[in-house]
Amino acid sequence: MDLKDNDTKVTYHHGMRTIGGTYIEVEHNGYKIYFDFGSVFNPKISMEGNFLEKAIKNDLIPELNGVYDRNITGQLNEDYSKKAVFISHIHLDHTQMINFVDKEIPVYMSNDTKNLLEVLNINGEFITNNPNFEGTRKLNGVNYDDIVKIGEISVKLIRVDHDGYGACGFIINTPDVKIAYTGDIRFHGYLEKETLNFIEEAKDSDLLIIEGVSVSFDEKLNDTSDYNKKVYDSEIKLLESLDSMINENLNNPIFFNYYETNIERVIKLIEIAKKYDKVVVLDAYYANIIKSLLNLDVYYYQTGDNSYNINSDYNIDINSIGDNKYIFQLPIENFELLNFVPNNSIYLHIDATPLGEFDISFESFLNKIKKYFNNIFILKCSGHAHPKDLYRIIDEIKPKVLTPIHSFKPEMLYNEYGNRILPDRKQTIKWRKHETI
Repeated sequence: MDLKDNDTKVTYHHGMRTIGGTYIEVEHNGYKIYFDFGSVFNPKISMEGNFLEKAIKNDLIPELNGVYDRNITGQLNEDYSKKAVFISHIHLDHTQMINFVDKEIPVYMSNDTKNLLEVLNINGEFITNNPNFEGTRKLNGVNYDDIVKIGEISVKLIRVDHDGYGACGFIINTPDVKIAYTGDIRFHGYLEKETLNFIEEAKDSDLLIIEGVSVSFDEKLNDTSDYNKKVYDSEIKLLESLDSMINENLNNPIFFNYYETNIERVIKLIEIAKKYDKVVVLDAYYANIIKSLLNLDVYYYQTGDNSYNINSDYNIDINSIGDNKYIFQLPIENFELLNFVPNNSIYLHIDATPLGEFDISFESFLNKIKKYFNNIFILKCSGHAHPKDLYRIIDEIKPKVLTPIHSFKPEMLYNEYGNRILPDRKQTIKWRKHETI
């Protein structure tokens, strides 16, 4: 069947068999949207210099015509006016390359994601810098459940449960097809109802594009080694464990770190600490994130000159480090403070950077902190749906076509309600009036 210009086309550019670097294009009648705009994680590749060229050469991102910054690509004659980029959530494998979207192409995301990204990148050290300008490019915040239209393509941003604050899935409609894109999703965090709402909106989609991170690996339980690794199947269980650890170490100094995009988790930790008359003290950069997003003052300490305009009444003298009254955050950029850690201290690494054994920097990080802490706990709770929950999502949506992505083993997910396609790079699926062609 011949393809008409106004038929809907879905092209899978990147991220089908990797965890990260998802780039999918939906086109209708000359208008195009893209999601997401991050990169595959590879710490061996420096972000200095022309990172766009390096990222393409090392297959961290795809080659795309008429999307990247024309001042770098030299594609000055491309038409950028009928294009838009949508971001599902804050994590770098979905956001890292945002500054390289051409300035004429709008970038949309939830208001919470926009606000979080701008404050995370306040020092220009979160997403990758574009050498043509400083800071963060213009972003467009969208309310949850609002719809953005690009030509006859409509995109509804629906909040979902994930460990990145402000995460959304998309319901995308064209005159030909209804597409549901989960982004990164789960049930076992703080926002299960939001995930259920997304599923309700996505039911009977023509196409379901679903992440499959958890089927990439054999699920492992707790490790026994020279540190304690604890893997939890829900955020509630992780919080219960934190509660117990604080209770069991009331007379020992406690230090911790967490990933800065998991806003809900650190707020819960602050609440738990209050039960035991302890005060969580964040690094000033992290305290500024909480203040900027939630207008909430939290206790903090400073190691540099940047006050971030946060309330000085909450500033805790760094010389208080090791006082049992406080639970100090100790991010890796502040490891010069390790020399002030008392011998009886414990350290809680709560899904923090480095994120795990797959990160080449994890071993050196662990070897360093082992010199200062006798008790080290690596605490993990996945931001991704468990395998049984991925099957539940498929079963409830009942898509006509399923394309699993964002996974090392997408073939582990199947579709009893229609076709399953495991797309190759640059493969295009085409629709005409809700029928694949």
